[in-house]
Amino acid sequence: MPWNPPGSGNSGDGERRTPRARGNGPGGIGPIIDRLRGLFGGGSPLRWVALAAVLFLLFSSFVLVTEQERGVVLRFGQFSRVLQPGPHFKLPWPIERAIKVNAEQINTFNDNVPVLTRDENIVQVEINVQYRVSDPRLFLFGTRDARQVLEQAALSVVREQVGRSSLDTVLGARQALAAAAQSQLQRSLDAYGAGLAVTELSLPNARPPEEVKPAFDDVNSAQQDKDRLISEAQAYAAKVVPEARGEAARTRTVADGYRTAMIARATGDAQRFNALVEQYKQAPEVTRKRLWLDAVQQILAGNRTIVGADSRQLLYVPMPAGARGASSTAPALPLERLAPAIATPDENDVRSGRTPRPAGREEPSR
Repeated sequence: MPWNPPGSGNSGDGERRTPRARGNGPGGIGPIIDRLRGLFGGGSPLRWVALAAVLFLLFSSFVLVTEQERGVVLRFGQFSRVLQPGPHFKLPWPIERAIKVNAEQINTFNDNVPVLTRDENIVQVEINVQYRVSDPRLFLFGTRDARQVLEQAALSVVREQVGRSSLDTVLGARQALAAAAQSQLQRSLDAYGAGLAVTELSLPNARPPEEVKPAFDDVNSAQQDKDRLISEAQAYAAKVVPEARGEAARTRTVADGYRTAMIARATGDAQRFNALVEQYKQAPEVTRKRLWLDAVQQILAGNRTIVGADSRQLLYVPMPAGARGASSTAPALPLERLAPAIATPDENDVRSGRTPRPAGREEPSR
């Protein structure tokens, strides 16, 4: 029996093939290929459309979510679930649809707005907000436009915080304002359901508007002068106050000593008076005369001593400073009028050993 039947067109020995070699056996893929050839071999357009539909359904059911993304699956337009990073399968479109959201990207919002402070000063504040998506579902469906909500909320929060602060605080202590504004902005976004997380809010610059910059510079200069004068006053107070306290302590000590001395003197005078009363009761005449002599001695001891000479010149004998009391109120005479007069002794006085006496009448003591 020939290998090739008549009319097969294969007459060469090298082209002889057995049925098993062609894959037409029970374990080959020939039947499958024959079926596919039978399905698409006719060239009908419906067959190609069906193949394209199958491939589309296969590819639309597979979703690959990267590390930075999150997938939001919608089933017939309604939220179904959130896909984490990795490969996932879903129902083909139009049953389910996946929307990818970048949840790790840091977005930035910058603006420069004029704000009115608590002390009614206008200041130009620069705002810098950095944020990211924290909840993909709320980001897409919580609000109409989450980014616009964040911008409006950031402006509102900064205006509120600056409006509660003075101009000096806005210009010199903006870190505390930025921290308070960030916390309030995050609370506002959570209340609005924006699905955003604020990573940083800063106020890098604050300056007055250009129209009032000269006046603002004058105010700053006056403020610096004020601070300088306050510092100088504090330094002067730190120097003078201890000296004043020391002087006050010294005066207080002197006053305490004077009070003690006066009390002791008054106590002694009282005791002396009591003793004189007792003596006066025993010997009135003697005590009265002794008191009179003591008073005269005290009065004369406090006066100046004037000695008259024969040439009518006055000799001034100054008393010691301690002997002159407060009762001598007469003004001191000039020194040229009080030149000392030298008395010349008489020969008879020298021989007799008597002290020379002035020729004129002796002036009474004053």
